Amino acid sequence: MREFTVGIVGLGLIGASFAKSYTEANKTEEYDITVLGSDIDSSVTLMGKISGIIDGELTPERLGECDLVIISIYPQACVEYMEANKAFFKKGGLVIDTCGTKRLVCEAGFRIASEQGFTFVGCHPMAGTKYSGMSHAKASMFNGAPMVLVPDRFDDMELIDRVKEFLKPIQFGSYCLSHAENHDKMIAFTSQMAHLVSNAYIKSPVAKEHTGFSAGSYKDMTRVAWLNPDMWSELFFENKDFLIDEIDVLMGELQKYKTALVENDRDEMVRLLDEGRRIKEEVDG
Repeated sequence: MREFTVGIVGLGLIGASFAKSYTEANKTEEYDITVLGSDIDSSVTLMGKISGIIDGELTPERLGECDLVIISIYPQACVEYMEANKAFFKKGGLVIDTCGTKRLVCEAGFRIASEQGFTFVGCHPMAGTKYSGMSHAKASMFNGAPMVLVPDRFDDMELIDRVKEFLKPIQFGSYCLSHAENHDKMIAFTSQMAHLVSNAYIKSPVAKEHTGFSAGSYKDMTRVAWLNPDMWSELFFENKDFLIDEIDVLMGELQKYKTALVENDRDEMVRLLDEGRRIKEEVDG
């Protein structure tokens, strides 16, 4: 039986889903995991204890009990939490985050961990829903999902195996190693642009009249327009260099389609559409 203590900072959708996953793992004979948790809203922490999602409150003093600490709050708050509590983390312990951008968090995390004698690895679970809060958390949230790992060193496979072992009860489907900068560049394209474009698209004046005229395409395009404005705004600004680059690319491509329409150039439209179809086939099979 594997025994360890995990501390979870932030009991929103992601943090509470981690807590539920570890609690669920305790129902097997393979694990005996103590789950401590805290949230900026004390009522959420209390609800976590009452509902059995966590075994107790994670206070700064109890950080030293944690073999693994998962910080599941906004990037700037994550940095501030590590800085404020750096002396309390367990020496030799492992600390990870779940933030949507990595440069800011990893730069601070690697530095603080080196100074204080614990290990920090940037992490980004590629899963979630349009909802937020503990009430929407699920033990199965990450089952089969990809997890991006951003370690300080790429040649330390023992560390990577250590992270995977701690996360085994969560049942991620795959792991991907990335540098912080490359992670943020990719996320600007695969996630942030999708949310931004979807949010802008739904602002069409005809959107309120779409009932009866929409099917799968509309639903696919607008699914992530329903987002947490505070969280995504912070992520956008922390990654604004890469996000601006992607916006420029999209605006340039859209201009080509508009020009073809204005000039009534059907051949160019066919070419543009076929180009997009071929690229989709190449990148996604």
